[in-house]
Amino acid sequence: MPAPEVASVHTTHLETAKTLGHVNLMVDTLIANATIDDLRAITRNLLATGTPSLAAAFTAAARSRLRQTSARRIATTNGLFTISHNGIHAVPTQELDNALARARSLYGAGMGFASLGILSSIVKATVGLRWEEDGPMADVLAIIDADISQAMQSCKEELEGGRVSDTAVPQEAIGNLWSNIGESARDVEIWGGEFPFDRASNSIECWKF
Repeated sequence: MPAPEVASVHTTHLETAKTLGHVNLMVDTLIANATIDDLRAITRNLLATGTPSLAAAFTAAARSRLRQTSARRIATTNGLFTISHNGIHAVPTQELDNALARARSLYGAGMGFASLGILSSIVKATVGLRWEEDGPMADVLAIIDADISQAMQSCKEELEGGRVSDTAVPQEAIGNLWSNIGESARDVEIWGGEFPFDRASNSIECWKF
């Protein structure tokens, strides 16, 4: 009796796996109905236990999605801050949270230079404002400072990964950010505040194309 053709079955399975272009109905039902916390936990577990190629495929898919939605979901940089009830000091708004979420999605997916456009606009929006040394505004500016440093690291990885075809893009992004940080430093000095973007400034000073 001839041996069963196991190899051909295995090959067919691999070919199916390679060409599968849709999500299984039950899996799609899970995705559509699971809570955001469950989806985050599932995704983190999948990436933590999967191969490096899985993480690379995930971030590549994320970049593709973010590029598709960039025209429709550009984070607004209007109304990021408002004046508190004392009529003097600025406080962050929900719009700032939305803008930061978008920037973090971009630099987290390896689109650092795209995220700098949003972060640079946030820095510029602080010019002309005043804030208390200890308060919600000072706290969020410290967080933004850290975000810029992480975005700069994402930019380096983007360059090293060969995902930047036009060298004018990073030069313009870094140049605009540097200009806005400088404007912020001069403005804060005028009213005697504490410059909030030291880490970001140091990251740019250490930058090399």
